[in-house]
Amino acid sequence: MFSFEAFVKLNLFLRGAYKLAYLNLLWIAATLAGLVLFGIGPASYAVAAYVDRWFRFGETPPVTRAFLGHFRAQYWRAAAMGWILTAAALIVSTNILGAGTWMLRFANIVALVVICIIAAYVFPVMAATDIRGPLRQIAAALMLGIGSLQWTIIAGAAVAGTVWLLATCALPALVLFGIGIPAAAIGFVTRVVFGALTEDDPQTSPPRARESAHARVHLARGTSE
Repeated sequence: MFSFEAFVKLNLFLRGAYKLAYLNLLWIAATLAGLVLFGIGPASYAVAAYVDRWFRFGETPPVTRAFLGHFRAQYWRAAAMGWILTAAALIVSTNILGAGTWMLRFANIVALVVICIIAAYVFPVMAATDIRGPLRQIAAALMLGIGSLQWTIIAGAAVAGTVWLLATCALPALVLFGIGIPAAAIGFVTRVVFGALTEDDPQTSPPRARESAHARVHLARGTSE
């Protein structure tokens, strides 16, 4: 029989799965409402912002209200980032299909992988840091993805395996969770990476992390005195 703790953990897991599924449905609705081109960037930013606050700080406000707030918060910046990534992906994909040599095709495949890494991390960077300007945000996302390459590979393998399993055994579940699967994987990665950064630099961390860091500093001072 399950223990009480097991039931609590199962309940938390199911609640988390529900949130991811609901975030995916909101992402689809917001993307379609923006005719894809004007919706995919802000919708992706809204999902990344909610998952970042949830995974790193345990903040779980009402999903719809928080999503809409994040969707509007940096609408045009997120939309512009979506345009940049979409245009880059279309250009590189066209080059792959029309490449005349295997070397050119390989170079464009590498470029597409780089674009995917940037797309995975750029919206969490926008949501969790004070970095401004699309070029600086893209550079930061690339540095984050390459700098934590082992986590990027693990997250990519987990997403690929989960998508393959659901596509093979439970296609409706794949449609239900959709963008929530990569969002959760990237959320785990950024929780580790951003958590380490905020511990090293309290001035760049959110209020709760700064308060914890300052508390540790005061405790250390009191002990030394």
